[in-house]
Amino acid sequence: MSQEPDARVLKLSGQFLWNIALITTGSVCCAIAINGILVPHQFVSGGVTGLALVIHYLFPRLDVSWLYLALNIPLFAVGWWFVGRRFFLYSAIGMSIFTVALAWTHVSVPVQEPLLSALLAGIMSGVGSGIILKSLGSAGGMDILSVALCNRFSIRVGTTILIFNSCVLLSAALFTSIEAALYTLVYMYVTSQIVNLVVVGLSQRKAVFIISREWKEISHSILYEIRRGATIIRGQGAYSGQHEDILYTVIPFKELARLKRIIRRIDSDAFVVVNDTLEVMGQRIGNQPHW
Repeated sequence: MSQEPDARVLKLSGQFLWNIALITTGSVCCAIAINGILVPHQFVSGGVTGLALVIHYLFPRLDVSWLYLALNIPLFAVGWWFVGRRFFLYSAIGMSIFTVALAWTHVSVPVQEPLLSALLAGIMSGVGSGIILKSLGSAGGMDILSVALCNRFSIRVGTTILIFNSCVLLSAALFTSIEAALYTLVYMYVTSQIVNLVVVGLSQRKAVFIISREWKEISHSILYEIRRGATIIRGQGAYSGQHEDILYTVIPFKELARLKRIIRRIDSDAFVVVNDTLEVMGQRIGNQPHW
């Protein structure tokens, strides 16, 4: 009797390998930005990495990777108590991968102009951090604290990183030049914006309100053509006093144009309001990372 591998085990194994791949890719990207741009230009990063860089500049014999590993230990208590066991375990793996990436990834980036270097480093670090946060864990450091604040107070990840990085920058400015501090601020701002874009922006949702006499047909098209849910809100016109049925739906940004075409086809006189959403929670339409 042949024993076939359990489907659930295979699925979990695939998810584990995918998350490790995300963490590794993001860690290498961040390590290139740090070792290839920040260190040669004597720029400072934020959070734990920034503190490790400041100590490294003061005591060059101390390696950035080992400093990063040592400074992360207290933060893992935060991840254990306030985020979740799964996130903690993935973050422990991520921290190990990021430490190895810092120690072994040394790529020369041929950009000498300081402002362009700061912009490029911010883009690379933002993409790398965003990719890591798209996994079920992090690379340690400020990622743990950012996710804890996001889960408990709905503070966006990039916003937390920017605030704490600014505090580190003010402290680090005592040991660097004003020019380096300003370039570092540019790097931090770009990083925070790219993180928000990668984690949430590329999966942005749109909330759509539709007022139309043909709401039944539009609702049917949303359900069976776009395959999204819709809610009927009972309303009343303020001037006419007539009862109105308002359709409310939340869809991915990429499906907005298709929805508009459907509405125009069914009722060109329909009144439509489209709103941006910062966060959407839900099994099928949610855009929040599953930390």
